Amino acid sequence: MGMDSSREPNVVDLGVCPVHCDVADEPVDSIRNRVTGREAQIEAAELFRLLGDPTRLSILHALLEGGELCVCDLALVAGAAENVVSQGLRLLRAADVVRTRRDGRRIYYRLADAHVRMLLDVSVDHVRHQQAATTATAPGLKGGRRVG
Repeated sequence: MGMDSSREPNVVDLGVCPVHCDVADEPVDSIRNRVTGREAQIEAAELFRLLGDPTRLSILHALLEGGELCVCDLALVAGAAENVVSQGLRLLRAADVVRTRRDGRRIYYRLADAHVRMLLDVSVDHVRHQQAATTATAPGLKGGRRVG
């Protein structure tokens, strides 16, 4: 039997909610009231963009582990040139992610507050969790490569 050309297949547009979503629901209104405003979302996105650079993230993790460090020490730990580290620190300082303390001619950098520490700790925990989950779900794989 052939297909009836007068029948159109049912096509579901995944970009559009079904009819029942046209009516505002109380839980949705409650969520909308708790979601941060657009300005706060833009600032958070800028923070994540700033943290998205591996060198800047290395600098922050060095400060997380070492407390206060100068540019030359940070450059050694991060494995980057001092001028690259200085540029990263300038951006991190402007975003109030790091703070400074002057001691004579030297400037020491530290994480700005406990929120930055917590953000770094949570990101490390998340990556470790993902790695463990990947290893656990892929028997016969080690470090993403097949063994044996």
